[in-house]
Amino acid sequence: MIGNRTFTMIKPDAVENGHIGAILEKITAAGFKIVAMKYTQLSKRDAETFYAVHNERPFFGELVEFMTRGPIVAAILEKDNAVEDFRALIGATNPADAAEGTIRKLFASNVAENAVHGSDSDENAKIEGDFHFSGREVF
Repeated sequence: MIGNRTFTMIKPDAVENGHIGAILEKITAAGFKIVAMKYTQLSKRDAETFYAVHNERPFFGELVEFMTRGPIVAAILEKDNAVEDFRALIGATNPADAAEGTIRKLFASNVAENAVHGSDSDENAKIEGDFHFSGREVF
């Protein structure tokens, strides 16, 4: 259902720092319904595939290392205007630039360890959700 779903990951830094519950509370309080969720860990191959769009960038190796260092929480969220509303909820990639009250302002350490991922388009939300979940895991 393109247009009303987005994909997110609570990244290893936020999991390590014990922020899963607080982040999920912010998400549900903002009106998002969780239609799929799992606690998992990306393999190196999974991270390289998921972030392949960045494979020519100088930070690619560090990104893969970071995303595989510990567990994540992957989720598909549902709400009207999901992608845009979720991007507003999480805030700017660099938490120093994020608006007050956004997830990254509250829970991220820096631009590299920024607590959460959020899809940047309806198309990518579908691709990313399908990467992490089979059809029988989405409700």
